[in-house]
Amino acid sequence: MLIIPKKYKQKLLAETTEVAIQKIKDSFQRELGRALNLRRVTAPLFVLSGTGINDDLNGVESPVSFPIQACGGRRAEVVHSLAKWKRLKLHAYDIAPGFGIYTDMNAIRTFEDLDNLHSLYVDQWDWEKVIRDEDRNVAFLKDIVRKIYAVVKKIEKDIYEQFPHITPLLPDEVTFIHAEQLLRMYPDFDPKQRENEIARKFGAVFIIGIGDALSDGKPHDGRAPDYDEWISLNEEGYHGLNGDLILWNPVLETAFELSSMGIRVSPESLRRQLMQRSCMERADLPFHKALLEGSLPASIGGGIGQSRLCMFLLQKAHIGEVQASIWPEEQIRECERAGIHLL
Repeated sequence: MLIIPKKYKQKLLAETTEVAIQKIKDSFQRELGRALNLRRVTAPLFVLSGTGINDDLNGVESPVSFPIQACGGRRAEVVHSLAKWKRLKLHAYDIAPGFGIYTDMNAIRTFEDLDNLHSLYVDQWDWEKVIRDEDRNVAFLKDIVRKIYAVVKKIEKDIYEQFPHITPLLPDEVTFIHAEQLLRMYPDFDPKQRENEIARKFGAVFIIGIGDALSDGKPHDGRAPDYDEWISLNEEGYHGLNGDLILWNPVLETAFELSSMGIRVSPESLRRQLMQRSCMERADLPFHKALLEGSLPASIGGGIGQSRLCMFLLQKAHIGEVQASIWPEEQIRECERAGIHLL
């Protein structure tokens, strides 16, 4: 649903916004690489269908696909994200524990409901890092989240130094909460309402445990069964080793998801999650087969929205102010009337 803020005023003109976008993107990927020991790699825009490599998101979204004439009509599909492709790349490059990769991921998601935060075009930094088996715990997950959040805070400060009228919004620390704890705090709210309440309260929160059913019988949000680990019982007594980084966006007065990430499935947890979702047929796909055979390294990874980060740090009201995409004509007109100028 489109949100039109009251008395919205752009902090930067379009030309200056373009300069700021470049600064954010150049600085953030450099600092992220330093913080997590990542090096940049080149990523595909599309992969072959039927390999199990593409991200299934919630398992119901259809990718953009097309036949390849030079390959006898085999079909390729535009990636939804690179969650599984990155793990294959870690194995191919034989990357040591404690080190990893990041890349620019570009996707087309034709099924999105277009609004302030959702676009047909998705751009994010996809990253993946090799870990040891003993790192498969919530404490390690939280440490990685804090490092990423520290990078976001640093770039926020850099933007303020260049544009002093864009004052920082983020709290000093990110707050951690499990989705089950959040449900118990707000039992009468749906997941999005719970996210709004907790984000408004703390400013920045990481919600752990996305994918498995909570005590009300429903997951906080959907997760595919074959990348993040959400089924295992962790050391804090809850299920899951993954989560979402949510910020409070005062421009839109709503929760604002910046990143989804997690420790990746082990062979055992992959099998359990495939069984729970009734899709054991995936076990015969090349990616899943390699993982079940123990050929792929243990890893942690995620995606960080590029346009979303720029939108938040530049205090924009619509993602179309920081990326070029296609929008319904009525949405363009409604935004224009409110002083929201889409690129």
